[in-house]
Amino acid sequence: DTDGLVAEMLWSEKELHDAAKRNDTERMQELIKKGVDVKAKNKIDRKALHWAAGAGSEQALRLLLVHDNEVDERDSFGMNALLLASWFGHLKILQILVSCGAKLNCENKDGLSMLHCAAQRGHISVLEFIMEDLEDICLDRSGKTALHLAAEHGQFEVVEFLIGMGCTHGLKDKEENTAMHLAAKCGHSEVLRKIVETGVDVDERNIDGLQALHVAADGGHYESVKLLLESGCNINAQTNVGGLYSATATQQQTALHIAAEHGLQDVAEMMLISGVNLSLTDKQGKTCLEVAARGNHVILVDMIIKADRFYKWDKDHQPETQHLRSVLWRLATKHLCRGEWKILAQHWDFSDAHIRAIEQQWTGMKSFKEHGHRMLLIWLHGVVVGGENPIKGLYEGLVEISRTDLAGEPVKLHSGL
Repeated sequence: DTDGLVAEMLWSEKELHDAAKRNDTERMQELIKKGVDVKAKNKIDRKALHWAAGAGSEQALRLLLVHDNEVDERDSFGMNALLLASWFGHLKILQILVSCGAKLNCENKDGLSMLHCAAQRGHISVLEFIMEDLEDICLDRSGKTALHLAAEHGQFEVVEFLIGMGCTHGLKDKEENTAMHLAAKCGHSEVLRKIVETGVDVDERNIDGLQALHVAADGGHYESVKLLLESGCNINAQTNVGGLYSATATQQQTALHIAAEHGLQDVAEMMLISGVNLSLTDKQGKTCLEVAARGNHVILVDMIIKADRFYKWDKDHQPETQHLRSVLWRLATKHLCRGEWKILAQHWDFSDAHIRAIEQQWTGMKSFKEHGHRMLLIWLHGVVVGGENPIKGLYEGLVEISRTDLAGEPVKLHSGL
């Protein structure tokens, strides 16, 4: 009976898909001999070739290519064999498909190319192949670049690799977000650190007039906020300056307004210590204190009052110390070698106990950069409070530790040359 035959064929097609997935070429050959339709698709338009590519089944793929040369066919998500191989990180499959003439400039329904797929999923070997062997291929036609996706999904090694390959890190997506915005928004602080260390403009705005600091504060991402403040971003920047529309409820908010609105105590405290201008108002004319009070965030209200009473910053000196902070950040993260911060600290009369206390927080092989940065900030605080000249002190300190190559840098950086 013909109905039985149809059911039998459909069952055998499912068998072929499963065999392709598990790389069982013996079973596949049996089914092919019986006349199974090699190009048969399931309800999401996926055929055996798709399953073999996605599963990394090399022998199955080679067998299927003998019977099915339509390598560019897409499933209902717009994924073809090449994109599936990139998404799941199967380099060998990708190479076989490319050598069979698969179309390289393909995109799925979300506009992701094979470069995007590999970047989002963190497959370095696939990225290397795409970027080194297929470098003449234009792959960044959708709004987001591979770097955007890697930053958004917290793929640190990919971000490091793409930056090393010379990817432009300042490119913007359709919402005018840079990779830095996306890393900050998702709270991927190590990725953010890597991007900031390339020397991007930390005050860059997106289409809503939001800076990375605003989106990091909005997400309550403490480490990302801390990193951006340390990198010398403008703590008093207000949202929606030149923005077309705003993602935040009210406009002209500082990052502290956003933290106050959400009741984010740790983020707010860090900003208060960093010397934010508490008199700035949002579009409704509300200060951070009023926003916190309206939200009934009692502890935060007390913190802002204390800050307003006791952290009376000299408004004339604020831009100068803000600039110096970014000089110290670059010095610690890019220039000082392991151990040099300690010699500098000893020169500035930090006690052994002070140095040990700073060193106690070990976070990894690059901890010395964080230790050096903390020491430099503590030193700067003392110098500013004591009314001394920080540029002179830094110059003398660098000469003292035999880093005459850097001694001129603070002066140059400070004068903006």
